[in-house]
Amino acid sequence: MANSKAKTEKSYHAHIARVKTVRYIVLIFLSIVCLFSFYILFVNSTRAHAAIQSGFSPLPGKSFFVNFNSVIHNGNLPVLRCLLNSLIVAACCAICTTYFSTLTAYALHAYDFKGRKAIQTFILAIMMVPTQVTALGFVDLMRAFKLLDNYIPLIVPTIAAPAVYFFMRQYMSGALPLEIVEAARIDGSNEFRTFNTIVLPIMKPAIAVQAIFAFVTSWNNYFTPNLILSKDKLKTLPILIATLRGADFLKFDMGQVYMAIFLSIIPIVIVYIFLSRYIIQGVAVGSVKG
Repeated sequence: MANSKAKTEKSYHAHIARVKTVRYIVLIFLSIVCLFSFYILFVNSTRAHAAIQSGFSPLPGKSFFVNFNSVIHNGNLPVLRCLLNSLIVAACCAICTTYFSTLTAYALHAYDFKGRKAIQTFILAIMMVPTQVTALGFVDLMRAFKLLDNYIPLIVPTIAAPAVYFFMRQYMSGALPLEIVEAARIDGSNEFRTFNTIVLPIMKPAIAVQAIFAFVTSWNNYFTPNLILSKDKLKTLPILIATLRGADFLKFDMGQVYMAIFLSIIPIVIVYIFLSRYIIQGVAVGSVKG
């Protein structure tokens, strides 16, 4: 009997080991597939224009610093200026989106008032409206407000982010007991102090997750900035890269182009590294508990 039980347990552990091995193999394969394009981007950023034209190479070249200096000191390619512009817009959008979406979710979670369900339904309905549908009216409105060539139209509208609100609402319903809010009120804390000192720390995982998504979305946004910004000193990095892609192939250095694209992904990687530890925790609590 004992031998049979030991064999069964051994067989079970062997099965678990095989399953884990298959999972790791699949995950490693998917990671390689996802990172392969970034590796090729890095390789091409280290190669000269002639070498890139000669064909594919899996090994890095010797022109990394040459391409880097060419990009930095190219007066017709203001990468650093566009990089700074994108950083300002993306950081402000991430802060505004996460803070005010969390504040909206808190208001609809902590307060029971007439019309709350109607407001929730309306907010979710806004998610179904594509940005392109309202783009023309939005540009006309910004022109009437004299806000073209300004970062305000790119930052302030991100306060209203239905998808971020929905995520925060789902996370809050499982992670924020109303008893904590009631206890803070009894202790004499006002609503904004309660939100800033109690609710925000509890919501930190969800905020970190949505901050990454909001930063990346704003960083990669080409459509709206291209409609609003026309001055070269205000343009963001996606506009610059799109301009490079539309240029005559015979008139630009491919090594510089790949270097510019490589530099454009560094801030995203940095933000992801600092906040990625919250992704699994935030998504798991926000979706499962919600």
